[in-house]
Amino acid sequence: MRKFLVILDDTRECLNAMRFAAMRAARTDAGVTILSVIHPEEFNHWIGVGEIMRDEARERIEAHYEVFAKWMRDRQGIDPELVIREGEAVPEILALLQDDPDIGVLVLGAGVEKSGPGPLVTQLVRSAGSLPVPVTVVPGSLSKERLESVC
Repeated sequence: MRKFLVILDDTRECLNAMRFAAMRAARTDAGVTILSVIHPEEFNHWIGVGEIMRDEARERIEAHYEVFAKWMRDRQGIDPELVIREGEAVPEILALLQDDPDIGVLVLGAGVEKSGPGPLVTQLVRSAGSLPVPVTVVPGSLSKERLESVC
């Protein structure tokens, strides 16, 4: 089965990327993998404190994921898979693309700020020519209606 890989983070543009991935997956009989990356520097504390913070981060990610997963199941008939990794975002995304040959498309949400589309889009688009899958960049400014018509 072909899968769309979408990144779960705290950005506003993440919402449009999630919507796009779910709608395209539903229309093409594909799946969705949702990746969230925990930055390891968040846990450079005493061992016990670091573990508690890591557990809390995972709980926040799982709660955030459930909101998107419920919408995907209820509205699109898609049951997404959650993958949580620790490390730097771009290397972890690239590693997952190598580890899971069923992933066929990487979906990224582009921010609308004047500073640019965001660090993930900037870094990954620079290396798009050597990625093992196509990249779809979903503008954060697209309305829900426009996104639906595109999909």
